[in-house]
Amino acid sequence: MTPTEAQRRRLNDVFAQLCCIESPFGHERACADRVTAELRAMGLEVEEDDAGPAAGSECGNLLARMAGPEGAPTVLLCAHLDTVVPQAPIEPVLEEGVWRNRHAGILGADNKAAVAVILEVARAQLERGPQTGLELLFTVCEENALRGAKAFERSRLRADCGYVFDHATAIGEIIMASPTYFRLNAEFHGASAHAGIRPEDGRNAIAAAAAAVAGMRLGRLDPETTANVGSIQGGSASVNVVPDRCRIEAEARSLDDGRVEELVAEMVDRVHDGANAFECDVDVSVERLFSGYREKASSAAVVAAEAALRGAGFEPRRIVTGGGSDANVFHAAGLPCVNLANGTRANHQPDESVAASALEDMLRVALLLPSAVAEALAS
Repeated sequence: MTPTEAQRRRLNDVFAQLCCIESPFGHERACADRVTAELRAMGLEVEEDDAGPAAGSECGNLLARMAGPEGAPTVLLCAHLDTVVPQAPIEPVLEEGVWRNRHAGILGADNKAAVAVILEVARAQLERGPQTGLELLFTVCEENALRGAKAFERSRLRADCGYVFDHATAIGEIIMASPTYFRLNAEFHGASAHAGIRPEDGRNAIAAAAAAVAGMRLGRLDPETTANVGSIQGGSASVNVVPDRCRIEAEARSLDDGRVEELVAEMVDRVHDGANAFECDVDVSVERLFSGYREKASSAAVVAAEAALRGAGFEPRRIVTGGGSDANVFHAAGLPCVNLANGTRANHQPDESVAASALEDMLRVALLLPSAVAEALAS
């Protein structure tokens, strides 16, 4: 299953072209149109759902199907079209075998490396004849709490199992567990007053928020649990006014459901402690954005992934992660779905990169997945 020179060249060309199409979450239309054009040029029908408004995107998720032999299983291959918000223009360059952005900003390899690979798998399946059925799903707003996948209607899928390629580590790693994720927002309401003449008439919302954050346990709390405050905003343009409003945004995640629920409750307590300490009111909202999962090593999807990796020359390595992916959504909906490392580096960072060889290795693994799934389900 070694990719041909034409496949490798096309894979790298399409990847670079996709990266040039900026598609921060919520603004995937141009990228979706390009992927749709690629699929239709192969003769495939493409369905776009109506998930856009619910997900907060200008377009919906894309689904294309390829029939397999009678009685053969169907495999879902999934990637997301969106990226985090670019902080610089995206101009992919290949330097010493590695794709980077010429500017100090994301490349978009998360997750356009997987999009390009899935498109090439579809071409290969059409050229050599199907071994299984394939469903190709391209989601929107994955970077915004998996909103595209959550808005997708699960009943539309016929797949027996699925794969996403959405972990920025070395190819060979299989994600065996992913966390449950909560987001916490707190809006503190105090009272404004002249800071130099009547400070005693004010109630400082920033001080209340700061006290709340200072009381929280943040960072890595144990091997499975983390917490973070990512944003604090408040005050006015005038430094001589006691600020009457301040907002914090925080998160908590853990592989242990009970532990993260206890942690979130503790963070809410600290929010109220901070508000009480400075006689402020506070509005708190907590949202469980996605649920965690644990893979069974004996599941057919994992067995097939390990077989495909070995067939491509990689020794499988089972790991757990603190990040989420569309696999979390499919697991919650009852569809076995494995997240595989895609060989990219430094996702969400200005030095994001991926080696051309890693793209080609990911393609080799993906080309082997359909037959590996058929064998695993038959055994």
